[in-house]
Amino acid sequence: MLKLIRPTRAYAQSYHAYIAELGDEERYPFPLDFDATDFDAMLARIAGFADGTAVPEGWVPSSTFWLIEGDEIIGCSNLRHVLNDAIAHCGGHIGLGIRPSYRGKGLGIELLQRTLQQAQQRGIDPVHIHCHSDNAASNAMIRACGGHFDSAIQVDGEHIHRYLINAIHQSTHD
Repeated sequence: MLKLIRPTRAYAQSYHAYIAELGDEERYPFPLDFDATDFDAMLARIAGFADGTAVPEGWVPSSTFWLIEGDEIIGCSNLRHVLNDAIAHCGGHIGLGIRPSYRGKGLGIELLQRTLQQAQQRGIDPVHIHCHSDNAASNAMIRACGGHFDSAIQVDGEHIHRYLINAIHQSTHD
């Protein structure tokens, strides 16, 4: 049974295995790049982003979630509570990733839907979500969750698609 939870020490072993499985690939969302050598310190850093007490200059408060099944972390999402100008331009409200061994099973859609429910509870409407234009799986996942193409931009040579998802859409698909 899948659950969306806040990060907790109970999943430390699974978290380290997830990070090892990612290897050298670019990690999404950004909290997966936090140093986990001191797991409790990493959890405190994530909590500081969520409650707004430890947000670096230029960043915004955000909540991290883990999609779990049993004792395994399957995916990770991060929901930005607000957008600043830079993140509104490129980044959006939600970043997420699925553990490599669980990809191709529709779990990205599940993780995005559950994270959108968290956004709705925070009153975020519309939700901005962005992805690389050449990432067919991400583009399809966003559209499957009600994403409407808004615009395409280029940032540092990267082509980015920007989507909007209305909370109204989500409330009819819960």
